[in-house]
Amino acid sequence: MNCKTAVVLAAGAGTRMRSEKPKVLHEVCGKPMVSHVTSQAAEAGADNIIVVIGHGADRVKNAIDDGKLKFAVQSEQLGTGHAVKQAMGDVPDEGGVFVLCGDTPLITADTLKGFADFHEKSGNAVTVLTALFDDPFGYGRIIRAADGSLLRIVEQKDANDEEKAVKEVNAGMYCFDAAFLKENISKLSADNAQKEYYITDLIGMAVDSGAGAGAYTVSDADEIMGVNNRVQLAAAAKVMRRRIAEKHMLNGVTVIDPDNVYIENDVVIGNDTEIWPGAQLKGKTVIGSGCIIGSETIIENSEIGDGTDILKSVIKESSVGSGTHVGPFAYMRPGSRVGSECKVGDFVELKNANFGDGSKAAHLAYIGDADVGEDVNVGCGVIFANYDGVHKHRSVVGDRAFIGSNSNLVAPVSVAEDAYIAAGTTVTREIPSGALCVGRSRETVEEGWVAKKGLMKEKRKR
Repeated sequence: MNCKTAVVLAAGAGTRMRSEKPKVLHEVCGKPMVSHVTSQAAEAGADNIIVVIGHGADRVKNAIDDGKLKFAVQSEQLGTGHAVKQAMGDVPDEGGVFVLCGDTPLITADTLKGFADFHEKSGNAVTVLTALFDDPFGYGRIIRAADGSLLRIVEQKDANDEEKAVKEVNAGMYCFDAAFLKENISKLSADNAQKEYYITDLIGMAVDSGAGAGAYTVSDADEIMGVNNRVQLAAAAKVMRRRIAEKHMLNGVTVIDPDNVYIENDVVIGNDTEIWPGAQLKGKTVIGSGCIIGSETIIENSEIGDGTDILKSVIKESSVGSGTHVGPFAYMRPGSRVGSECKVGDFVELKNANFGDGSKAAHLAYIGDADVGEDVNVGCGVIFANYDGVHKHRSVVGDRAFIGSNSNLVAPVSVAEDAYIAAGTTVTREIPSGALCVGRSRETVEEGWVAKKGLMKEKRKR
């Protein structure tokens, strides 16, 4: 495959998106549309990728620049041919050149490889990527000669009845011989109703000159789906979600209801893990083998160890060890680390906290800015009070400590290993190893007080 260069067209305003955001930055499964295209081109073997930007140029560049991409600016949007012309300074004199659309996020590396191989073997100056549609309305039609060679592309508005019946359409993506492209791109004319320079005019030049033009048909028409509005964006995302889910299922992951999960492109999942309906897995999340990711769970840019269950919980930019149970309704905020064989139960919140192996917080606790050791028990209603109104402070709890229910640890404070904090205690100073800390007043009991005050209620009649 000699298509080492790819020109990606991403300069359009995308007015039908009704958005302040440049069209190509709208995301499909957590990734800008144009980044899907550039990553697939790179995977297909292109190592010289030029993105033509225009509308919101700085914003697009800042969002997708990975240090490897090159950028060309189309200050005025004067057609596809004009856009490609802006990239010519970075196009080599030899080899194959992809011209791709930044708003076709479903294109795959496998298709691009096949496209490039076909182009190289054909010896044509240009090859057009095509698709077959039962309803081709709105697309340019591919007109072939009797021997199957490409004759021309006819736009919908210019097609006669016979041409409109053709089901093969132009995908708007091309593979060019670099020498032909560089020699002829300046010959394009804007002598048309739209006063624009069209890349499709190069097809006729190739045919007329004898350089040759061909067409390569994709096996899955979804791959050429262009996104011009929010409806099409949702349709593309649906296809991408299904594609991602199927990839994981083929790798040994059980996805209970593939149509009702959200898994982004860069997520890694180990075999024998179960993903339940409503789960959302985002960013660069890595999930181990043999896990259960329960319904309505959200995990973002986090790492989950083997054999861990996450039920109806939210985990962001954190890590959970192996064999741990989280949830339901737990919340791990960024910077948290939970060890192996732990329990983080219902309505437990961690923020920027380390929670050691074997430790447990079964329910209704807040653990913020804390370093909790191994085999620690954190009781119901415990609060790590980390904020003094101006600054955040850390708390340290040693191995095997016991923090009784409804206790408050007022940071900065430390509880040494094997210490016990009695229920209802507020801790404000260092507690030594093996000590018991009790910080509550002794209760008083006044018998007969309810009746004396006239507060006695009648018993329920049965």
